[in-house]
Amino acid sequence: MRESMWRQIAEDLRLKIESGELGAGGMPLPSELELRDSYRASRNTVRDAIKWLVTRGLVVTRPGQGTFVVQKIDPFVTTLSTDINAPRESTAYASEVMASSRIPKVSDPRIEIQQASGLTAAELHLQHGTSVVSRHQDRFIDGVPWSFQTTFYPMRLVEQGAEWIIRAQDLPTGIVGYIENVLGIKEVGCRDRFLVRPPDGAETNFFKLPDDGRISVIETIRTGYDQVGEPLRVTVTTYPADRNQFVMTAGKVPAEQTRALPRG
Repeated sequence: MRESMWRQIAEDLRLKIESGELGAGGMPLPSELELRDSYRASRNTVRDAIKWLVTRGLVVTRPGQGTFVVQKIDPFVTTLSTDINAPRESTAYASEVMASSRIPKVSDPRIEIQQASGLTAAELHLQHGTSVVSRHQDRFIDGVPWSFQTTFYPMRLVEQGAEWIIRAQDLPTGIVGYIENVLGIKEVGCRDRFLVRPPDGAETNFFKLPDDGRISVIETIRTGYDQVGEPLRVTVTTYPADRNQFVMTAGKVPAEQTRALPRG
């Protein structure tokens, strides 16, 4: 029995995608009109073929932009630690990426003065409307958007003399180390929370995720506390689930190279 027209088109497009003939270099697939002309098929037939490719994770359609081949991504494994003396998460990210012979890149900090609300106010024990400083950075591995991170600090730290918090520069000691050096306020503990949820519009665009929400994001919320138990900062990091895995060890375990587990 002869295959339906849409399936023949879908199979032909699949072969061209896998061979690199289509979608190479981030270029979109031919438009719907071009595909109709090329295959001498109706609009519905072409749409059924594209839908088949979408459901199999081969392509993604972005409204107003076109249909793109889903980039094959090699997952990165982040090591989580409960040791307060372990390298800061941002430092560990760069060293772990380079240890895997991959290339890390972090954007310059984007600084904003905001009013505390919701999560930020609750975690920092601030009244709604209290001023906080946010420091946001995007992170990439081999040029692919991998995560982004925003840390919120109470404005009182700046008022007490830690003025570098509001400068759009990285510091060798990190902001937490800088606060300790300048103000004598040391982070002695932290609490992590993990959320899994659908991405919002901004996350879908930044990470180039399918817009149907089938790829979740993992959000970590780390609140750091000083010597007297007051919250010093809250850091929110967002990771797409299609390119991130996490590992944590406890007790005596054999040393081994951290590796990503196969999906599925």
